[in-house]
Amino acid sequence: MCLIFLTRLSFLLAFYSAQSFFSSVDGSRLCPRQCVCYEHADLVDCHGQGFEHVPRGLPHGTWLLELGENNLSQIRTRAFIGLWSLRVMVLTNNDIQEIQPQAFFSLSFLEKLDLSWNQLRSLPADFSASLFALRELRLEHNSLLHLSGNSLENLDSVEKLDLSYNELMSVGPGVFRGLSRLRHLYLHNNRLTVVQQGSLDMLPALEVLLLSNNNISQIDTDALAPLYSLAVLALEGNNLHHLKFKTFINLHTMATHIQLSGNPWSCDCELHRVFSKILHVRHLHIEDYHNVTCHNPPQLVGALLAWVDSQLCIAETATVLVITVTVLVTVVAATVMAERNRKRNRGKNWDTESQTHT
Repeated sequence: MCLIFLTRLSFLLAFYSAQSFFSSVDGSRLCPRQCVCYEHADLVDCHGQGFEHVPRGLPHGTWLLELGENNLSQIRTRAFIGLWSLRVMVLTNNDIQEIQPQAFFSLSFLEKLDLSWNQLRSLPADFSASLFALRELRLEHNSLLHLSGNSLENLDSVEKLDLSYNELMSVGPGVFRGLSRLRHLYLHNNRLTVVQQGSLDMLPALEVLLLSNNNISQIDTDALAPLYSLAVLALEGNNLHHLKFKTFINLHTMATHIQLSGNPWSCDCELHRVFSKILHVRHLHIEDYHNVTCHNPPQLVGALLAWVDSQLCIAETATVLVITVTVLVTVVAATVMAERNRKRNRGKNWDTESQTHT
């Protein structure tokens, strides 16, 4: 059983690799019924036991609590009262739809919280009120529709936040304020339509931003400007038709690797210019440039931008040349006609004066 437990929680136990030998105290009076407690490492395994509520009688010295794959539908107020030593808690694969206010009261030393694969649609305003030491928060595969500006504000120590595979349609300004140590932000596979200016402010340490597989069609010009440490920006699989060069030149980083394939690009001369400029900026690297394909115009559907970009401006250049030549010809013709009219009028005036003298 110990080996199975190690396999299931390997990603958590790696974080505490120094504590690798456990002894089961199944019959301990401090261990809740149906759970397995490991005495020396203070691990409590209540995995897959059909619990509908957080079990009572959890040892106060517990530092890892596994409650995954139960039937929890809500986390009640002060459900974990007294677990001052808790460092890692797994609540994944339940049916959690609600987290009541002050649910995590007393968990001021918690460092990892896994709430993935549940049914959460929102977070309470005081969600982070006691989670001062939290370093990793996993909320992927829920049904989150929006994020309150207060829900995450106390997560000063968080370095990784996973919000992927939810139903977020927007992330407003100030939602991530206070997350000054955040390094990894996963927002892929949501329903975001725009990257708003101000939504990524106060994230000076952010290195990885995953926005792939959303419906993003617009990135505000200054939305990425505050990300001084950004190393990876994933935007593939969105609804981008065009880009503004200024949006990316505002990234003042040492090196940023950008992914842009899988968007319905409208391949025209302007898009060619933007990509050409980005490719010549030393600190910007489009990792999948040779997989960027055209969606418009119809004659270029499916064509790789890298193959046709040198031809995109030919038609525009030819049009400009035709217009220029036409204008020049018109001007020359008008000048010639004006000169002829002037000479003709001058001849008429001369004849008139001669007749008058006669």
